[in-house]
Amino acid sequence: MKSETLTLILVNVAGIMERADESLLPGVYKEVGAALNVGPTSLGSLTLFRSIVQTVCYPLAAYLSVHHNRAHVIALGAFLWAAATFFVGISSTFFQVALSRAFNGVGLAIVLPAIQSLVADSTDESNRGMAFGWLQLTGNLGSILGGLISVLIASTTVMGIPGWRISFHLVAVLSVIIGVLVRLFANDPNFAEGGNKSGKRISRKSIVVEVKEVIYEAKSVIRIPSFQIIVAQGVFGTFPWSALSFSAMWLELIGFSHKKTAFLMSMYTISNSLGGLFGGKMGDILSQHFPNSGRIVLSQISSGSAIPIAAVLMLSLPDDPSAGFLYGLVFFILGLFTSWNAPATNNPIFAEIVPEKSRTSIYALDQSFESILSSFAPPAVGILAQRLYGFKPVPRGSNGTVQIEIDRENAASLAKALYTAMAIPMTICCFIYSFLYCTYPRDRNRAQMESLIESEMQQIEFDNPSIGKYSQVEFSESEELFKKERVIEIGYEKEDNLETDESDDKTMLTHQLTSSNLRETPINKS
Repeated sequence: MKSETLTLILVNVAGIMERADESLLPGVYKEVGAALNVGPTSLGSLTLFRSIVQTVCYPLAAYLSVHHNRAHVIALGAFLWAAATFFVGISSTFFQVALSRAFNGVGLAIVLPAIQSLVADSTDESNRGMAFGWLQLTGNLGSILGGLISVLIASTTVMGIPGWRISFHLVAVLSVIIGVLVRLFANDPNFAEGGNKSGKRISRKSIVVEVKEVIYEAKSVIRIPSFQIIVAQGVFGTFPWSALSFSAMWLELIGFSHKKTAFLMSMYTISNSLGGLFGGKMGDILSQHFPNSGRIVLSQISSGSAIPIAAVLMLSLPDDPSAGFLYGLVFFILGLFTSWNAPATNNPIFAEIVPEKSRTSIYALDQSFESILSSFAPPAVGILAQRLYGFKPVPRGSNGTVQIEIDRENAASLAKALYTAMAIPMTICCFIYSFLYCTYPRDRNRAQMESLIESEMQQIEFDNPSIGKYSQVEFSESEELFKKERVIEIGYEKEDNLETDESDDKTMLTHQLTSSNLRETPINKS
């Protein structure tokens, strides 16, 4: 088997385990709540703690993936989240679980940007959406795995150990195994076998300078209008899916058994996987025919369809376990239509609006901004259910009839809270996508220009190493760097309006880039 194929397989398997780890806790909210004697608000805050730490660690993820072998970074993340998951399984208090979940965020944070940038580097505009669709599909397999493990084992006991604790230990062991395999057999194409970046000189910069460069690159990414718009919609767009972590608890309150709940959640995850694959493929097709708008239209259809479908699921279907077929059907439709945004629009556009060297940074920053705000969704659902819609814990010592009656009332309260947390953010998300029609074409053309300039300069350095040793490109939009440097300014034979169509842009840039006007000038930095 080729090294590249083996690497992609192992990276996708690592993605499966990452998603399995994330889906463990929501599948056993009911059991954990009973064991720790806490309600939905406290359970939702566990996800918030993890997400806060995860967000803080995304800059670390960007630094590690830029300066180190990304396969090794993924393995390190697997070891870290495995340790944290194991500690959740042995925790006996809410504080211990919260601390372990927070530490879990460190491992999860450094893995996802590395995986996404590896996929982006191995594809182009014609197949990038499909590649991210496959990544979403394999990740959702992990969600199914984690959900099945947690929900099916939750009601059992093994040698006196509750099943929900066993599920955390099992996933921790599997994560360690995957981490070892990735560390031993996966390869980063940007690194040679010896561990150095292929085709590039060994960096002798200090850590301080490297950190400053990461900060500088992050600032340049944040200034991109299309990035700002996608992050803004993502803040609202990811909120509903974080809120859906309560869906397993909601189904069990209606009266569905653990097995039926696991089946229904698996139906949703399977349809979400197929929808991501379909959305990614459609994004690739439409981007070829409508390069400036095809991907954006798909995202608006996807986010807009969530509002009526969620209304049918949470407000219209009867609170009766006998209606399992209807719940499964609507869950399937919901997953099929609302899973296009990331593979069809967000991830492919991110790869197009920055040069290749900045892809890890843009994915890490996206996760950072979106995760911190969307992590408030589970606590928000808990607060809405308890404070606004009348959710109340079952009193200790209640008989079966009273408990069933309270569960049905709580199911209705939780359904209203879930729909509120879906409909409002999705409406805002659909509206925000509209701004991409103006910014995306300009940002894509700018990134193409920077890539052409960088390619030209690499050729110059190859032809004349003495220039590359002391010089670097200065772009028109760059900020002041960190100390006195010598730079190469690139002259153009003429300037034309860049607001042309894509084909004219590429032709113009290819023929106008010359090195005839190169000159070295010192720049003093204050």
